[in-house]
Amino acid sequence: MHTARFTLDPAFTVGEVNPRLFGSFVEHLGRCVYTGIFEPGHPAADAEGLRQDVLDLVRELGVTAVRYPGGNFVSGYKWEDSVGPVEDRPRRLDLAWRSTETNRFGLAEYIAFLKKVGPQAEPMMAINLGTRGVAEALDLQEYANHPSGTALSDLRAAHGGKGPFGIKIWCLGNEMDGPWQTGHKTAREYGRIAAETARAMRQMDPSVELVACGSSSQSMPTFAEWEATVLEETYDLVDYISLHAYYEPQDGDLDSFLASAVDMESFIENVVATCDHVGARLKSQKKINLSFDEWNVWYTSRWHEIENSVARDWAEAPRLLEDNYSVMDAVVFGSLLIALLRHADRVTVACLAQLVNVIAPIMTEPGGPAWRQTTFFPFAQAAKHGRGEVLDVRVESPTYQTRKYGEADLLHATAVRAADGTVTVFAVNRGRTEALPLEVALNGLDLTSVVEHSALADAEPEARNTLTEPERVAPHAVEGTDLRDGTLTAVLEPLSWNVIRLA
Repeated sequence: MHTARFTLDPAFTVGEVNPRLFGSFVEHLGRCVYTGIFEPGHPAADAEGLRQDVLDLVRELGVTAVRYPGGNFVSGYKWEDSVGPVEDRPRRLDLAWRSTETNRFGLAEYIAFLKKVGPQAEPMMAINLGTRGVAEALDLQEYANHPSGTALSDLRAAHGGKGPFGIKIWCLGNEMDGPWQTGHKTAREYGRIAAETARAMRQMDPSVELVACGSSSQSMPTFAEWEATVLEETYDLVDYISLHAYYEPQDGDLDSFLASAVDMESFIENVVATCDHVGARLKSQKKINLSFDEWNVWYTSRWHEIENSVARDWAEAPRLLEDNYSVMDAVVFGSLLIALLRHADRVTVACLAQLVNVIAPIMTEPGGPAWRQTTFFPFAQAAKHGRGEVLDVRVESPTYQTRKYGEADLLHATAVRAADGTVTVFAVNRGRTEALPLEVALNGLDLTSVVEHSALADAEPEARNTLTEPERVAPHAVEGTDLRDGTLTAVLEPLSWNVIRLA
């Protein structure tokens, strides 16, 4: 077995982890909201209809910023439908997912949900720039955030929201480069309306943080040109540009699937290069950060071939996109988390899509239990232990050949140094059959012991947690990992996600 190696030195860092890197996403899609986080009448529901078993899991998951209400849904969203007495709210057709939206769960319920998750849960509101524009965005901002004394802020108070919602970060539309998007626009058209909206919102509150829509994926035919055009219009008005990426095995090519983070890191670096190129052309000292506000493993082929071809007849909260994740999926998922951490200097917001039921780490059954998918564990561990400063990890690793990405490292890794000096190594072994020995040289780090080495791996890579076996897969302790004379030694099981904590 060939050994993988890297060196950790506190003199060489990437950047501080922004807590928003561990954000998530709640869209009015399928059962994410209804029978997901919100199910009045469920035995575990509180007085507001929020499932307390789900709230417990969301807290355990450790999510921070929660993007809402979409996603594709937002491009047909009328925020006014979602406020006021529930019995007066209209039912609407949702074109994005061909469903009926009841609006029983709306803006105030979203804010109440976040408050019950805890103080770390921050609202991240998306604005409809598909079928609406500047005026509606300003109305929503005034309703949500203005203290009092105006028609809309007083209307919020009349609806029971006496204090402002305090929404700081706003997404200026969603995937406006996509022809599937209601109100799809060219880059120049979108750049203009995004700039007009941003300028107006800053007139109301100069401290807002704004996210411009970037490309829906690196494979879009307009990728990079879209970002450049949008930023020409918005550079001085926005703080972030968005990235979205989903990964799945294609044509049985598991080796390329396991190397999905190669594409994610390339995507991030290419967007950073585009942002900085525009900044240089504009002679600006400002740096645009990245909001990777949709990412996950998603079996989109299943959606296109099966679910999207089925007539749904405008059902309420149909079962859509309920992917059941395997150990292999969780290892890829963990590798995507590593990619985000490795670019924490510029990726300062990220949202796992989505939170419950819809391509989600948490699953529920209507009237029944809630449980953790395999992907729950890497996210919860990273959110808990990935706080601090990311150390610069440059691996020397055995490689393997992939169809899509050429030669790829078997080891994918990063490390985070906490404020108390402890270090957590996150590492993935992409090898499907062989264990991978690991040596890490520790320079200038006062570390003497291995606190924990846990791994998510299984003799059956397709093992998964289900309604009937909700605890089939979970991380397990790894024995034999050692720290001696400034060198960490470990063996990473085949196809594994690893968390090694050092003190």
